[in-house]
Amino acid sequence: MTSPLPLLAVQSALYARLKGDLTLMDLVTGVYDYVPETAVYPYIVIGEAIETPRNAHDRFGRETVPTLHVWDQYRGFKRVLQIGARINALLDHQPLMITGLAHVVTRYEFGQPLTDPEPPGDIRHLVLRYRVITEQTP
Repeated sequence: MTSPLPLLAVQSALYARLKGDLTLMDLVTGVYDYVPETAVYPYIVIGEAIETPRNAHDRFGRETVPTLHVWDQYRGFKRVLQIGARINALLDHQPLMITGLAHVVTRYEFGQPLTDPEPPGDIRHLVLRYRVITEQTP
């Protein structure tokens, strides 16, 4: 049987990987699931995810597609793109320790830089999406 909460296990693994990288932590002020009001830019949010079955004849599997968000007030996209590049180096096709599951692969799906149009209008937002494929552990 597969983990009862694969989404939570994947989110926890992503959090640990991002928080555990000193180079990334030099670029941001934090990694969050819920952003406190006192958070200072730039920071990363582990956001929404979609999970679908990816079963085989002899085992259960999942495809989890988490979305990461990088937020900043830097004028221009340079800093969010630098942060995104570091996140990609940490996740794309890199082994990931996921409690209760065997990690098969993590693949980068897309990145999209955006400007938040709401006042004050100086917020930069980078959306990153990955596909994490897991299987039940033997």
